[in-house]
Amino acid sequence: MAGLAGMTLTGCAGSETREAANGPRALRGTTVAQATGPRVRGLDGVIDISHLNTVTDFTLIRQNSHIHGILHKASEGGDWVDDAYTMRRPQAEAAGILWGAYHFGTHQYSGEDQARNFLAAAQPGPRTLVALDFEPNERHPKNSMDLAQAEAFVRVVYRETGRLPLVYTHPNWANGVAYGRAGTFLRRCVDENSVLAQCDLWLADYRESPEIPNAWARRGWRFWQYAGNETQDDDAYGSASRAVVGVDRCDRNLFAGDVAALHRYWGGRTVTS
Repeated sequence: MAGLAGMTLTGCAGSETREAANGPRALRGTTVAQATGPRVRGLDGVIDISHLNTVTDFTLIRQNSHIHGILHKASEGGDWVDDAYTMRRPQAEAAGILWGAYHFGTHQYSGEDQARNFLAAAQPGPRTLVALDFEPNERHPKNSMDLAQAEAFVRVVYRETGRLPLVYTHPNWANGVAYGRAGTFLRRCVDENSVLAQCDLWLADYRESPEIPNAWARRGWRFWQYAGNETQDDDAYGSASRAVVGVDRCDRNLFAGDVAALHRYWGGRTVTS
């Protein structure tokens, strides 16, 4: 997913924010991530990828790097589909990896049309985790999804599947902070009354003590993307590599719980290792 550096201004008013390092309630009693990752309680066992990532072996991803779940890009906007999604899904599931799908939101199409494109591409089953990537469109800032479109997307996904998707976002974007040189920002930021605030948060923040967006301040995050584009040659987080064997590069995510909780949450079978 695109990087989210460059946000510096104070966002719109809302609930008091918390740092993830303090630990949302869901994290209490879980194990601390390995020393090479962030010092936050949770399971460092989920990655997200797209067609831009080269995958050589899903079995190595699962067995050598102890990755339990993958969120793969399925679609973008109202007419684009990630062709790698359908090909890789059975391979990952055969390797014992939990499978999920995410959609990158844009402004060009209505939220309803984007949801229909996503559901057709993702073909989610009861064990498919679904998510909306709600962030600035760095290459084309004017084509960034707005809040009304995101809310419409969520409502359609809920109506068609009976489940609310995860919402992937950065605290500054959700809070209405100007982004980058173009100064892109949400005209109406996410607050506690938005349907997005009812969805579980997939937090994007590469700081050691990430901020919880105002709308989720009372709930905390379910997943935290703490490192992006991690490779063997370029350590995206600190001095120790978080690269995953079997894929050229990927984003790393903590889950707010242990292995068994991840499988229960995802909808797969419960495992202990």
